[in-house]
Amino acid sequence: MSKNKETAAVVETEVAKSYKGRSQFREVMHRLRKNKGAMVGLFVFAVIIIIALLGDVLFDYETDVIGNNIVDRLQSPNANHWFGTDEMGRDLFARVLYGARYSLAIGFVSTLVSLGIGLVLGSIAGYKGGWVENVIMRITDIFYSLPSILLAIAVVSALGNSMLNLMIAVGVSNAAAFCRVTRASVLTERGKDYVEAARAIGQGEMRIVLKHVIPNSLSPIIVQTTVRVAGAIISAAGLSFLGLGVPLPAPEWGSLLSMGRGYLRDYPYMVIAPGLAIMITVLAVNLFGDGLRDAIDPKLKK
Repeated sequence: MSKNKETAAVVETEVAKSYKGRSQFREVMHRLRKNKGAMVGLFVFAVIIIIALLGDVLFDYETDVIGNNIVDRLQSPNANHWFGTDEMGRDLFARVLYGARYSLAIGFVSTLVSLGIGLVLGSIAGYKGGWVENVIMRITDIFYSLPSILLAIAVVSALGNSMLNLMIAVGVSNAAAFCRVTRASVLTERGKDYVEAARAIGQGEMRIVLKHVIPNSLSPIIVQTTVRVAGAIISAAGLSFLGLGVPLPAPEWGSLLSMGRGYLRDYPYMVIAPGLAIMITVLAVNLFGDGLRDAIDPKLKK
């Protein structure tokens, strides 16, 4: 029995040594690398980004993406056109590939817009408390009660169709979620000893929030940001499908779905190709986001 205890003590000592001196970032990366699903998601997402960036090398934008070649119209997938061609003879593989640029750009930028709004309002609400918190959170509740797609439609309808307005619309519609997460995280941090110590040595409120509270509240915000990128891509595709997204002939994935639905019965590949692109991208981002959540806080792992 004593030998077993000694063996367990040796194992614990070795484990402690292996983690000694390891920063929190390195521990998160270590746990993330052990999550196969997260690594698969990250790899797939990285491949999609690289392929999108190589579009200018692989295809001629003027000819293959927005051109007009009636001779090759509505060809099924073949050796020359991997995803087939559309009603104007344009290569669908090239259009889906270029469409990744629009969808990913909208996903990233609109998420940054949501993050900026939510981080500012959530930090103020969580740190100040009182009537300030009540006002901000009641306004947030109003926005949170509205379906995000309807709110985005209203914003796009008011501002007009453009890629910039689409980013703003999707960003504003998702800001309430970031505000709630930021507020909850700041509420947890503001009562800790290091905040009281910072006040005791005379640091100003703004310095305490920016230098201490927000950096220590970033873990759940980072996870929320990762997951919301996938939601932003879906929202952007939905708005483009309704004709409220990126103006044609830009090959955004939602626009490709909208254009292909009229040919769904006879040429289903026109819808399958962009649909699979959206599905694979969103799945990859969600896999990575779930793995990142488990790596940052293993206690949340189911």
